[in-house]
Amino acid sequence: MKQEEKIFAQHAEHTEWRSKLKFYNDEISILRNRLSEIVSKNTNVEALKQVEHFENQLIIQKNNIDELNHLINVDEDKLTNEVVHNPVAVDHRKVHYHAEEKEAIDTFEKNFNELRNEFKVFASKLM
Repeated sequence: MKQEEKIFAQHAEHTEWRSKLKFYNDEISILRNRLSEIVSKNTNVEALKQVEHFENQLIIQKNNIDELNHLINVDEDKLTNEVVHNPVAVDHRKVHYHAEEKEAIDTFEKNFNELRNEFKVFASKLM
C-alpha cells in the first residue's frame, strides 16, 4: 500500500528537518572548536590520532548534512511543481510520503548522536 500525506504536512516536516540540520551544523562548529582546544593542551600521539579521527568524522557528517539538505530541496521542488501545475485544493491533496528521506534523516541523527557521545567520552578524558 502506498503511503501518502498532505502537501502542507510534508512541507512542515521539511522545515523541521532543515532546522535540525542547521542545529547539527552549528554543533559541528562547536565540536571543531573543542578539538582545537584539545590539540592545544595535548601533544601525545594517541590523543592526536583520536583528534584526527574526530576531525574526519566531522567532515563526513558535514557532507551528510549537505546531502540531506539537497534531498530536502529536491523534495520541496517536487511539492512546488505539484502546486504550480495543479493549484486547486492544495490544502486537501496528498502526495507520496517521503519515507526514504525520513529514514535518511533518522539514520543521520542516530549516527551523529553516537559520534557526539563518543566525542564527549574522549574529551572528558583529556580536558
